[in-house]
Amino acid sequence: MVTLGGDCHKRTHTLVAVDENGQQLGIKTVSAVQAGHLEALDWGRQWPQRRWALENCRHLSRRLETDLLLAGELVVQVSPKLMAGTRRSAREWGKSDPIDALAVARAALRESDLPVAQLEGASRDVKLLLDHREDLVAERTRVQNRLRWHLHELEPGFDVAERSLDRKVVLKQVRNVLADHHGVAAGIAVELLEWVSQQTQRINELEHQISALVTELAPNLLELDGCAALSAAKLIGETAGITRFTTSARFAMHNGSAPTPVWSGNAERHRLNRGGNRQLNVVLHRIALTQMRVGGRGYDYIQHRRASGDTKKEAIRALRRRISDEVYRRMWQDSMRLTSERTQAAA
Repeated sequence: MVTLGGDCHKRTHTLVAVDENGQQLGIKTVSAVQAGHLEALDWGRQWPQRRWALENCRHLSRRLETDLLLAGELVVQVSPKLMAGTRRSAREWGKSDPIDALAVARAALRESDLPVAQLEGASRDVKLLLDHREDLVAERTRVQNRLRWHLHELEPGFDVAERSLDRKVVLKQVRNVLADHHGVAAGIAVELLEWVSQQTQRINELEHQISALVTELAPNLLELDGCAALSAAKLIGETAGITRFTTSARFAMHNGSAPTPVWSGNAERHRLNRGGNRQLNVVLHRIALTQMRVGGRGYDYIQHRRASGDTKKEAIRALRRRISDEVYRRMWQDSMRLTSERTQAAA
C-alpha cells in the first residue's frame, strides 16, 4: 500500500508518495485547480494500491479532497498537529512543501485510526449558516458599541440596558430619541441604528433557517436537556460526521472532554485536557451549566460528585464527559436514521 501525502496551499498542492516503510517514492506538485487535481490523480494511479493522506486544512484541502472522493479514492485526514510532530522528529531539518507532504504521509503511516474523509452533506450547510450568523452577530456587537458612544454624546441621560439593542422596542426608543437631534453625530447614529435593525432581522432569519435544518437532521440531539438548536448546530457542524469516530472515547478526545493521563511509575493520575476542538468543548460546557441550573439528572450527578469530594469544577468536568457520551449516542442514532431513510428512498 502506497500512501500519498499532500501539503495543500492556495495556489499549489505538493504530493509525496511513500511505501509502507515510509521510504519516499516520488514527488509531484500540481496547481490548486480541478485540472491540477486530475493531474495528481493520474500521477497517483501508477500505484494500484494507494491511499491519500491530506493535511486537514479545510479551506485549502476541501476541493482536492472532494475531487479525489468523487473519483472513488480513499482519503484520510491528518491534523496539522500530527504533521508538525512528525516533521520535528525527522532527520531532515527545515520546512518546505515536500518536507511537509512527506511528514503528512509518514504521520498517516504511524497513526492507524485516522478519520476517513467523506463527501460533505447537510452538516456542511449547517456549519456555513452558523458561521455566517456568528460573523453577523460579532459585527453587530461592534456597531452597537459605536452606537452607544454616539448616544452617550447626544443624550447623556439616556441609558440603554446591556444586550438590549437587538430588541425592537429598544430600537424604537432609540429612534425616537435620535429624532430630536441634528448634526453629523446624530446622522451617523441613525445610520448605525438602521444597520443594527437590518442585521438583527437577518440574524433572526438565519436562526430560523438553522433551526429547521437541525430539526430535520438531529431530532434526538435536540431532545437532550440544555441542547437548543444553535448548540445542536454547532455540534453537527464542528463534528463533520459522527461516523468518523468509532467510539465515544475518541469523540471525547476530539472535543477535549476526555482527561489526559499524567503518571509515570506513580499512582494513576489525570489532568485537564486543554486540547481538542474548543468550539465543541464550549458547547458541552454550556449544556452542563444549563443542566445544573434547571435540575434533573445533570444536577443530581453534580450533587453526587460534590458529595464524593469533587470540587465544583471537577464535578462539571465529569458531567461534561458524560454529556459527550450522550451526545455521541444521540448523533449516531440520528445518523443511522438518515442513512436508513436515504436507503429506503433510493430503493
